[in-house]
Amino acid sequence: MSGSEAAGREEEGRRQQGIAAYARIFDVPEQEVPAVFAARVGTGFTEEALQAAGGAAWSHPALTGRDRSIAVLTALAAQGVSGDRLLTHLRLAREHGLGDDALTALMTLLACYIGYPRASQAIETVHATTAEAATRPALAHARDADASTPHASTQTAHDHVRPAPKSQSI
Repeated sequence: MSGSEAAGREEEGRRQQGIAAYARIFDVPEQEVPAVFAARVGTGFTEEALQAAGGAAWSHPALTGRDRSIAVLTALAAQGVSGDRLLTHLRLAREHGLGDDALTALMTLLACYIGYPRASQAIETVHATTAEAATRPALAHARDADASTPHASTQTAHDHVRPAPKSQSI
């Protein structure tokens, strides 16, 4: 095998790892990742991001998913990022074992380092998603009970907090 063939295989392997990482981030099937991503940011940016996500940053065994979630949430909060990007990474953090107490403690710690306005913006999102999750069963039950009425709402609080994957930001 020539050097260029080996490099091509390595690049494709890295791309596949990036697709797997973004499938977890976007919560979409791997085969949909390139199209979902490219629809938001174009193919050039998508390919660069897939290559980067397939590297050590997202796969190095020295970091756990929980460690990565803490690092990403810290970076997002420090930059004042909110909306879909923050919501997506809060979902991942919870999947990686960060409960509401840990997320609150993280944002409280960060307030000293990134400033209270940015930390408070992030903690408001943490608390809003916690409150929405707590009311979700009640809302679902009420929606099911009212399903026979012509004006029943079909949107739950969960639908508002976690938009469809294709509308998520990167």
